[in-house]
Amino acid sequence: MIEALLKGLALGLILALSVGPVIFTIIKQSIYNGHEGGFSFVAGVWISDIVLVILSNAFTELVKELLEYKKLIGYTGSSFLLAMGVYYLFFKKVKIRANGSGLEVKLDRKDHTQIFLSGFLINTLNPSVIIFWLVNATAFAVTHTLQQRIIIFTTCILFNILADAAKVLLAGSLRKRLTVHNISLITKISGGILIGFAFALIYGIIFWSDKVH
Repeated sequence: MIEALLKGLALGLILALSVGPVIFTIIKQSIYNGHEGGFSFVAGVWISDIVLVILSNAFTELVKELLEYKKLIGYTGSSFLLAMGVYYLFFKKVKIRANGSGLEVKLDRKDHTQIFLSGFLINTLNPSVIIFWLVNATAFAVTHTLQQRIIIFTTCILFNILADAAKVLLAGSLRKRLTVHNISLITKISGGILIGFAFALIYGIIFWSDKVH
């Protein structure tokens, strides 16, 4: 059991420290929309990870078949990232007002739903995330029992949830020291980063396709 816990922690650490569009969007959402927006976004990411973990462990062959459509999933994901990046870079308007306690933004149920879905889709439509879970699920299935795998992936998910929560709280605390202009600038920078990830994903798909053929 201790070995399974350690492997789960190691897997969670790798996932928490991985650099991708998710981590930059967590920071952007937390700075722009505060803790509420940040937690709505990471909640979508968490649900996505949980779904992918279950599918990867219970339906390995199904996930392998989904990877046959890796190019389609990748192009869909890159298009989604590109659209979000262009929106944040050119069209997103900062709707934050200052009050006595700092910068404040009000989110309604629709805002929370949209932010949640963006987190779910950014994570789910990233082929590298699917491959990450599938490779580890397949590897552990060969050498570990079902109980051990449950411990490994549960520990991994819980560790990643704590890490994401820490990112949200740290980024959210920074917004108290930022002006509306600075937050608007950060939004545009994050848009540019998302566009960069979109083109990097497209390049990766093309390179992977050429390498296979």
